[in-house]
Amino acid sequence: MEWLIILAAALAVALLCLIYLMFCVGRFSFVQSISKGRKWIRRAASFAVLAVLFAVLSLTLTLINAVIVFMHLAAFFLLFELLSLLIRRLSKKNVRFDLTGWPAVLLCVVYLSAGYYLCHNVWQKDYTLTTDKELGSLKIALIADSHLGAVFDGEGFERRLEKIEEQSPDLLVIAGDYVDDGSNREDMITSCEALGRTNFPYGVWFAYGNHDEGYFNDRDFSVQDLENTLRENGVHVMEDSYEVVDDRFIIAGRRDISLGERADMDTLLSGADTDKYIIVIDHEPNDYDNEAASAADLVLSGHTHGGQQIPITNFGKWFGMLDRVYGYENRKGTDFIVTSGIADWEIKFKTGTRSEYVIITVDG
Repeated sequence: MEWLIILAAALAVALLCLIYLMFCVGRFSFVQSISKGRKWIRRAASFAVLAVLFAVLSLTLTLINAVIVFMHLAAFFLLFELLSLLIRRLSKKNVRFDLTGWPAVLLCVVYLSAGYYLCHNVWQKDYTLTTDKELGSLKIALIADSHLGAVFDGEGFERRLEKIEEQSPDLLVIAGDYVDDGSNREDMITSCEALGRTNFPYGVWFAYGNHDEGYFNDRDFSVQDLENTLRENGVHVMEDSYEVVDDRFIIAGRRDISLGERADMDTLLSGADTDKYIIVIDHEPNDYDNEAASAADLVLSGHTHGGQQIPITNFGKWFGMLDRVYGYENRKGTDFIVTSGIADWEIKFKTGTRSEYVIITVDG
């Protein structure tokens, strides 16, 4: 229900943005010159400009990203409109729309170009944690939300893996949304084989996200194909299960909450040696109270994309769907980390965060 409310609100905002953009474009001098004072020509010219721009953006970026660009453009027009109003009140002089309209367009281009760059490149994020349990030093690499094919293909995934391997982590955790509806079999196999060639001493550990099974069943591989290929390449696929690693620590993977009924934390960790350090992989960060009350020491999540874009950064938390959008939190002695993800879903801009992989050093 919450997502339906957000979607309905987004569609309403998009429609208002389109109406406002037609009004703004009609005020540019080149449109005024074409229309020669005739309203219907001005409106037709404004619509034509926006239609051509929308078509170009849809073909080069995809439909949803064209909508995102239009919404940002409307926001920048409104910002400069308010600035123009302030100048008019202070100077008692009118400001031609071209003097605010073109800077609004330019700033929008710069802003979204930066967002595109932050989405399509990857940075390292480091955390250092301590534990009272006998663990020694453990270095964990964490990635999530590769949504294979949305930002990079299988070979692009492999290049990012090589960058992670340079940090010499002991293990790699993949916290869901490895693939998406738009992923293809070739890229899936290429990326899984790349995982199989890695040399993490304690291996690669995977738990499903809400996109991994696919929503529309129209891709050229099934979720079982994905699981089989991961396992064939030595990846530990965890779904409401745990394993003891080298008699040093425990890794547990939760079934994603979107996939239906799943084990609660007591059931998941039933029989586990709680004297050992316990790492839990849970794609969506929305069960913190129960996880903090359990024997879990560290919970690793993705899903949020770090809030994705300003101003929707904290919507998930405000609507009660998430406990945390990004970063680190300690709750009742349990450490929680949410990564912004190594890539992105359909939207190709990150303006409230950036793509990352995480290196966590735990000393005990």
